[in-house]
Amino acid sequence: MPVDWSNDATRRQRAELIDTSGPSVARAADYVEGGRDNFEADRRAARMMITVAPVVAMIVPALRAFHHRVLRYLVADAGVRQFLDVGAALPSSGLTHEVAQSLDPSCRIVYVASDPMVLTHARALARSTPSGIVDSVDAHIRDPDAIGAGARVALNLRQPVAVMLLSTSMLARLADTKVAAAAVSALLSGLPSGSYVALYHNASDMDPRMREAYRRWNQLSPEKLFLRSREEVASLVAGLELVPPGLVLVSDWHPAPDDPTFDDVIPLYGVVARKP
Repeated sequence: MPVDWSNDATRRQRAELIDTSGPSVARAADYVEGGRDNFEADRRAARMMITVAPVVAMIVPALRAFHHRVLRYLVADAGVRQFLDVGAALPSSGLTHEVAQSLDPSCRIVYVASDPMVLTHARALARSTPSGIVDSVDAHIRDPDAIGAGARVALNLRQPVAVMLLSTSMLARLADTKVAAAAVSALLSGLPSGSYVALYHNASDMDPRMREAYRRWNQLSPEKLFLRSREEVASLVAGLELVPPGLVLVSDWHPAPDDPTFDDVIPLYGVVARKP
């Protein structure tokens, strides 16, 4: 039975599920980006990670720029008009529906999240253009059947869909790389040829300070996170057609003149791949 998010009591019930005792990935990222949807536990954990690995402060803007470039490619060059954003973030400027529908107002976007705070905001604040659709699904990446059932309400799954896996709280929360690869495969299994997946992952084989920052995060948060090597990230898209330049640092994927600039190399691998 679908949840009635127009009901004030429903929103209050979802809000009561928000645990502020430990840091949340989505809320910590919101703090780093200058947002207000965070609590002291999130701010403390984010500051700790930045102290251990200063490059953490640059990850959110680097990822945001990558996200926008990917969307521009998918809409303008690949002709995709349907997006399944798995692991949606808290509201900020330039979310998937805002960018995609600014390029083509008919784009359809379904957000998928299991974080109650993210879902509450997505349901209450996401607004579509008149000719497009914006919807959301309460599900986790470990449950592709629930994701597919929810997405089917707003998306035509006989037409290409771009699966956006651009949230730390999704693939990085799966400790086993084979399980993570199976999750990506499961999301694409019900989609037609010509569909895409876009993902990024924090690197384990670049900045050793990141390993220490993640170790400390995992001591504080119930949301455990795991880094991956380039080889491990490549295994997540095995069998798919990689869009040039393939699997690279996110800053090297179709760089644009308006990208932010950084003094350090950002230890994030990014890739966009097409289902044959």
